[in-house]
Amino acid sequence: MDAERALQGALITLLREAPGLQPLLGDPVRVFDATPEKPTYPYLALGRSQVRALPEYGGGVDDGLEHSLTLTCVSRFDGTEEAKAITAALRAVLHGASPAMEGWRVVNLTTTFADVFRAADRRSVFGVLRVRVVTEAAE
Repeated sequence: MDAERALQGALITLLREAPGLQPLLGDPVRVFDATPEKPTYPYLALGRSQVRALPEYGGGVDDGLEHSLTLTCVSRFDGTEEAKAITAALRAVLHGASPAMEGWRVVNLTTTFADVFRAADRRSVFGVLRVRVVTEAAE
């Protein structure tokens, strides 16, 4: 399996099984690759995904890769409190995590950016978290 899909599956599993997210995102934990047509709020969606080969690993497709992922929580709570709580819980779950990936392993996982803001519709509040993950092929 390619690293991008393996990482996505591993992150979804990690987040859905994280006990710290269940009180905030429901049971089962609402984590989606694609936003449902009629979502229940709050929820978490995997968004933008970028990947590049790392020259220090050889630069090949089966060598070390750097992934930049964007996770977005969407809240309809009156205020930013819920989105901030979800963003903080996500940082806690992801910090230093090493989710099991098919054919790959996580070398490093860090959160690099977080932002909470009200959407243009004035009803939704977004919590955006950017994550950097370095992976390498499993031996």
